[in-house]
Amino acid sequence: MNKVLARWNSLAPATAAREALPCCGSQAWAVALASKRPFTDTAAVVDASAAVWFALPEAAWQEAFDSHPRIGQKHAQTVATKKSLQWSAQEQRAALSTDDAAKQALEEANRRYEQKFGRIFIVCATGKTPSEILSILKTRMQNDASTELHEAAEQQRQITQLRLQRWLESD
Repeated sequence: MNKVLARWNSLAPATAAREALPCCGSQAWAVALASKRPFTDTAAVVDASAAVWFALPEAAWQEAFDSHPRIGQKHAQTVATKKSLQWSAQEQRAALSTDDAAKQALEEANRRYEQKFGRIFIVCATGKTPSEILSILKTRMQNDASTELHEAAEQQRQITQLRLQRWLESD
């Protein structure tokens, strides 16, 4: 077991939840995950995280979605932890294009998505270019509301998994 995980396993539940929060952005997720400790390794945390995530109500998913900046931007819709915003910037590095046309196209597509679905577009942006993200966004605009909610939840699960691994393997 690595040092970060061993330390996290030993924390009081509220402190453990607060430390995990930047990985997802949902208070309910963080509290539920912290309640499942102790974990033996990162893989066990990731597995438990997915189970907790998919058992949460839609309001908890929305809280996590709201903790993200829009693709191509740097500030979240609601309060987000400093660590979460740093990770978002790293994850969106390829998407933060200097090409004005690409920025404008993403901004417009984000607006259309938000008008249709009532929330920001969530995608696991790590390693994706602006054109790849735009293509994904356009494809997902064809989804009905229920399908898209579950796709956004899956993308959030992927983001959370990457962040958990980054956090727990940072020693």
